[in-house]
Amino acid sequence: MSDVKQDWKRNINIPNALSLLRLLVIAPCVFFFLNDQYFYAAIMLVISGLSDMFDGMIARKFHQYTPLGAMLDPVADKLTLGAVVVCMGIKFPVVIPVVVLLIIKELTMLVAGAILLKMHKRPPAAKWYGKVATVVFYLSVTVIVALKAIWGIDNNVVTISLLCLTAAFMIFAFINYLAVFLGILKGEPQKPMKTASVECDNNK
Repeated sequence: MSDVKQDWKRNINIPNALSLLRLLVIAPCVFFFLNDQYFYAAIMLVISGLSDMFDGMIARKFHQYTPLGAMLDPVADKLTLGAVVVCMGIKFPVVIPVVVLLIIKELTMLVAGAILLKMHKRPPAAKWYGKVATVVFYLSVTVIVALKAIWGIDNNVVTISLLCLTAAFMIFAFINYLAVFLGILKGEPQKPMKTASVECDNNK
């Protein structure tokens, strides 16, 4: 019983709270976006993006890695990404090719993760290239929406350039994740999950 309590206490930390915050702002972000309230939608995206950036930094600095956090972080990323791309596809049809690319990427990664779980292997945690791809996506979306919704600028060259840049980073992240997935299937050793308790044991 005490072990269960210790696990719950370990899961109650700032990085996990920030991941939960990202999940909570998805609904209002979608509502504001679909109702053309882009300023408030942008605020939700900024909150989501900042929480995504700081949860990993805090987890690394204070050694607050947990299995729950490893699960919440990619789930929050994927749900936020999915919600935004669907809204973008509805409001700005020009982004539909990138939306399709993102859907294919995310579905493939979900299937790969399910395969690993079925084989009793731990799916890889979020990597830096995945984070970079997500940040580039957020920045591109923000610029496209701001140009059109705030300044009334509909520049296809800028839009297509940003979308191509986003697609390139997404493909780069996908290829690297695929390499990690294949490595796990081949039995390459995985880095153990760092937790606060492990750090404490190591310091004894």
